[in-house]
Amino acid sequence: MVMSNLPPVRKILILAANPKGTTPLRLDEEVREIDAGLTRAKHRDRFELKQKWAVRSRDVQRSLLDEAPQIVHFSGHGVGEDGLALEDETGRVKLVSTEAIAGLFELFADQVECVLLNACYSEVQAKAIVQYIPYVIGMNQAVGDTAAREFAVGFYDALGAGREIEFAYRFALSSIRMAGINEADIPVLLRRSDLASGGNLAANPVIEPVAVTSLESPEGQVSATSPFYVASPLEERCYEAVRRPGSLIRIKSPSHMGKSSLMGRVLATAAQQGYRVVSIDLDQTNQKFFQDLDLFMQWFCASVGKPLGIRVKTADYWDDIFGANDNSTDQKC
Repeated sequence: MVMSNLPPVRKILILAANPKGTTPLRLDEEVREIDAGLTRAKHRDRFELKQKWAVRSRDVQRSLLDEAPQIVHFSGHGVGEDGLALEDETGRVKLVSTEAIAGLFELFADQVECVLLNACYSEVQAKAIVQYIPYVIGMNQAVGDTAAREFAVGFYDALGAGREIEFAYRFALSSIRMAGINEADIPVLLRRSDLASGGNLAANPVIEPVAVTSLESPEGQVSATSPFYVASPLEERCYEAVRRPGSLIRIKSPSHMGKSSLMGRVLATAAQQGYRVVSIDLDQTNQKFFQDLDLFMQWFCASVGKPLGIRVKTADYWDDIFGANDNSTDQKC
């Protein structure tokens, strides 16, 4: 008899869904980078990667039965209390409830050791699943596509290097920070052992509690890092749009609903992506500029150029015969 001291192979099952009508995600790039990282990893022989795309609820069930994975990774959209967004037979959204998802994982409690829900607001599902699975990672709010990808790649890079799940989680948070993205407080690791010990289920071992020394004014914009900011369900869509060149985002709502605070976070995200950012408040603008299009566009060009350190000399290139649109897009502007 030949005895082997090699550790067993751990199978990773990636379930991806980006239904029609939802924000497009770069799931293919996320999975490709995970695959590339595991392929080059020191302990690549210890892992087997399986991928299932455009998954429906039946696909999830069959994949768990057929593949018998130790690690289950879901990439896609989450909507908090309403569940995870899978696909129906037409490719459109079919929400699967938290209760149904947790009940499915209960059946595989003796097999699955870790579940990673790389989807917005998925901490709700993570808290239900962790009753049966040793480690579950979810997102406590909307997470940007880039941050989600950095987290996933960092997580599996660490596993491929022979590290355990808790280290891989911390390494993945570091990957978000190293990419210059201010979203490392979004992924949350939950441990089933905390349930038995009566510990804090949602404890994040690397995030320090926020020390609040004074309350902020309830009026006006709050900072991007404010603990009083309440995330909007549409925030992820704004982050995705701002990463696409030429995008236009229009935020419209009644007063005191957080438009300015959301805009501040979107601009901060743009700056983290390497864009040069300018904020203009039209409420503070002299009304005379709104009475003449040429005058308004000259003011607009100068207002954008000044904070960027560009002195716009409209008198040198502005030619009335071409009109405001041509003049304001002139390469000399």
